[in-house]
Amino acid sequence: MSRVLVWLRADLRLADNPLLRFESPPEAMLCVHVLDRRWLEPEPASRPRIGPARLRFLWESLIALRGELLSRGSDLLVRVGDPVAEVAELVERHAIDEVRVRRDAGWEESRGVARLAERLGRGVSLWHPDGGMLLDEAHLPTPIEGMPPSFSAFRRRAERDWAVPAAMPAPVTLPPWPEGASRGLPPLARVCGEAADWSPDDRGEFRFAGGEAAGQERLEHFLARGGPGHYKRTRNALMGSDFSTRLSPWLAHGCLSARQVHDAVRAWEAAHGASDSSYWVTFELLWRDYFHWAARQEGAALFGRRPLPDGDAAFAAWREGRTGMPLVDAAMGELAATGWLSNRARQNVASYLVHALGGDWRLGAAWFEHCLVDYDAASNWGNWRYVAGVGRDTRGQRFDTLWQAEHYDPEGEYLARWQPALAELPCEGRHRPWRQAPERFPPPLGGLPATDA
Repeated sequence: MSRVLVWLRADLRLADNPLLRFESPPEAMLCVHVLDRRWLEPEPASRPRIGPARLRFLWESLIALRGELLSRGSDLLVRVGDPVAEVAELVERHAIDEVRVRRDAGWEESRGVARLAERLGRGVSLWHPDGGMLLDEAHLPTPIEGMPPSFSAFRRRAERDWAVPAAMPAPVTLPPWPEGASRGLPPLARVCGEAADWSPDDRGEFRFAGGEAAGQERLEHFLARGGPGHYKRTRNALMGSDFSTRLSPWLAHGCLSARQVHDAVRAWEAAHGASDSSYWVTFELLWRDYFHWAARQEGAALFGRRPLPDGDAAFAAWREGRTGMPLVDAAMGELAATGWLSNRARQNVASYLVHALGGDWRLGAAWFEHCLVDYDAASNWGNWRYVAGVGRDTRGQRFDTLWQAEHYDPEGEYLARWQPALAELPCEGRHRPWRQAPERFPPPLGGLPATDA
């Protein structure tokens, strides 16, 4: 009989989790999550890598996961420290003979597993499967080293003859906890007081609660409201709770897997009919897969040159929502207050930093890493490289931010919500406040739009 340690990282669920499935149950199973202490230390702009919104969601997810494990005869141990050192110490202390950990896309995560492998003693095996994505490596349309330079090419190959495996159900029972092993997690207030006290601004219209059950509840709500039937039409909106799936935080933390969402959408299509709109949900999941596999190929290059620069006055203005471009400033206010942004807003603020202000894309990506409740390394850094044109696709994505604002927020309601000073202006003046009230609103730092110059 074996003793297994399951190192849980961004796979905080029981269903469709290969780490928790056994052909022959072990004698004991120790489930562990380690928060990397370095994530709590200040990085560029004196901000830690994990901000209060994401850390609170993570802790909620861990508490929920512990409850699910307990109900099946297991438990969870959460520590703060060096993940490799903590796991290696537990392996030795509890005579573990198999370690299980998901193969993640991040370079640091991959290096961590390699470091752990070097520290494991004789007789300790390491199982390192794929998980959480639509496709695993065996189902890819091309080897990782031959990953196409564009998503379109990847999608065409993937959809030519693909079959997404069905999600696996959650186990009914689990192996028992090792005798004498510690269990539980420290109070969040002891880890980070700011995260313990954090709550999203009510203007955000939505509160993300961590955990597998909360993710399932959101997925069921999206389906019950007919989300797949209008997703393509509404996904570019800026306000509201149901214009998009809003599943990204649960996917990022592994409270849901992509296959679970895929199965649910396919079941909805079977009952209500498939359409371009319902397909678009799968399309976005495939984008997520592409960023994951591309990150696996890129390794450390995904993050650009290191170390990061310190930034300048323009970057500080962008980060703090003081650029003078209403859509950018409103979006940066929403990000800071809620830990989330719509996809349309993310693309516009990224484009503005890089192309209008000449800012360093790496600083923008690092700020998103700090703020976003749904941060995952592959999607965040991959999207920033895509916008900046420094990654696999070198064309870059430059948005006409003023046009975008007028098109997706014609009455300036979103602007007024997150920039209260603009609410005092008539609707037609909110997009160009430097025209309406030049004494109060100077021209944007990125320069006047061509139509105003």
